[in-house]
Amino acid sequence: MKKYRTLIGAAALTLMLAACNADEEVNSSSAAGSEAKTVEAANEHKPGAEEATTQRVSYLGNEYEVPATIDSIIAASLEAMEDAAVLGVKPAGVISNDGTTIPKYLEADLAGTTVVGSKKEPSTEAMLALNPDVILGTSKWDEAQMGNYNKVATTFPYSHISTNWKENLLLFGQLAGKEAEAQQALDDYDATVKKTKEAISSSDLKDKKAVIIRVRDGLALYPAGVYLNPSLYEDFGFKVPEELNAIEAQTTITYETLAEWNPDIIFLQFAVDENKETPELLQEILDNPIFKSTAAAKTNNVHVNIVDAMAQGGTAWSKINFLKAFNENVLK
Repeated sequence: MKKYRTLIGAAALTLMLAACNADEEVNSSSAAGSEAKTVEAANEHKPGAEEATTQRVSYLGNEYEVPATIDSIIAASLEAMEDAAVLGVKPAGVISNDGTTIPKYLEADLAGTTVVGSKKEPSTEAMLALNPDVILGTSKWDEAQMGNYNKVATTFPYSHISTNWKENLLLFGQLAGKEAEAQQALDDYDATVKKTKEAISSSDLKDKKAVIIRVRDGLALYPAGVYLNPSLYEDFGFKVPEELNAIEAQTTITYETLAEWNPDIIFLQFAVDENKETPELLQEILDNPIFKSTAAAKTNNVHVNIVDAMAQGGTAWSKINFLKAFNENVLK
């Protein structure tokens, strides 16, 4: 009888130990599950690679760090403003010549945007008030200016060099989420300019001497790679006048020098804002006997403000509008 009690007791003890082990496994499993859920919940709120808060953008050989999502852009140069107009983007802020009003030729496209100051030195305070994600400035700014604006937001030295116009437009497109529109504008321009160049080569304009003069208290000319000149000489295929090859920067020439050049076509750009002290100068030029002696004047091939005189020249807006106006007014 005692033997059986011993066996029964041992069996009971075995069953109790098994039950305890089972409870421990259940509790351990529950704890592990709870911990897994806690970790999972934490991971849901932890930003992963796809939720990066910044991105790196390449532009003209340099890299810039900007927010991953860009909602607010300040176009602090006329070049950037012209590109905004091409892409149909309204920046949060823009600049102006007088510090208060949007240039008339961009007024319709950029109406409603805030003017943050003049083109030479926009106001950092005005920019801060707009809380921009990026600033598209100008490569004309010095190191001190760039340092100040970078304190507000990442600032790009938006190129004022004509040959960088495509890179400018593509950068703006990337930042504004308009990459497709930027590429389409470039493709359309290339297609139209190809047809224009072919038309010129088979017309009486072929081999004509053409020059672009910007009136700035006189007859100012630029090197072949500056202002609207690349459109004329590189895109349209006109030959660069030998006399222009000697010009390395903005140069004012006399009427006598212009007569010696004797161009067949003259594009004359005159803006009142750039000639405030000589508002009658345009008419004086057109009436000047020496100017009237040129081949261009004699054949009615002097084209005044074929595009707005304040257009920067080396931008997508300037090139697109110059191409359009050339086809409508010169290549008839």
